[in-house]
Amino acid sequence: MQGLGGQVSVAYKDLCLFPDVQLPVRFKIPKFDLYDGHGDPVVHLRGFCSKIRGSGGKNELLMAYFSQSLSGPALEWYTCQDNNRWYTWDDLAQAFARHFQYNVEIVPDRLSLTKIEKKPSESFREYGFRWREHVARVNPPMEEDEMMEYFLQTLEPTYFGHLISTIGKSFNEVVKIGEMVEEGLKSSNIMSYSAIKATT
Repeated sequence: MQGLGGQVSVAYKDLCLFPDVQLPVRFKIPKFDLYDGHGDPVVHLRGFCSKIRGSGGKNELLMAYFSQSLSGPALEWYTCQDNNRWYTWDDLAQAFARHFQYNVEIVPDRLSLTKIEKKPSESFREYGFRWREHVARVNPPMEEDEMMEYFLQTLEPTYFGHLISTIGKSFNEVVKIGEMVEEGLKSSNIMSYSAIKATT
């Protein structure tokens, strides 16, 4: 088959990195957790290998079905690779781990936590737990009180004003109170500081 624009072939043998791999009898492809290029690549490799235990550890099957566990930038990386460089599963796994190792090396610190802002599209709860996921990677680990101080620094004035009195409470309690403030803003029972400033 001719390639698109005379450059890229869309023939099966050219699109499939491992076209000759045959599934064992009664082998069911498991539903994999998808890796999109974020997070620890070795953790993903462990999860993938655990889920494909029925393959008997065969190099060909591990390599052929690894792409089923990828999405986004990670899948793009995989499809752009030259599979002739991968003779065994170990070759593929090492290339994958090396490429996405930066996720482990670039860990958040206390200063970077103060720069994580709430996106307009996310709820207060979604923001709180996204922020909390970053905290879990900070080293040395943060105590609850210290974590709350940093979290309050990230909030816009309206939330900060209503949540400053929550120091000493657990993170989950603060998120619940933040949700109440969010509902108050939506229903106009609470006026945002920016709106008050504009009217004065």
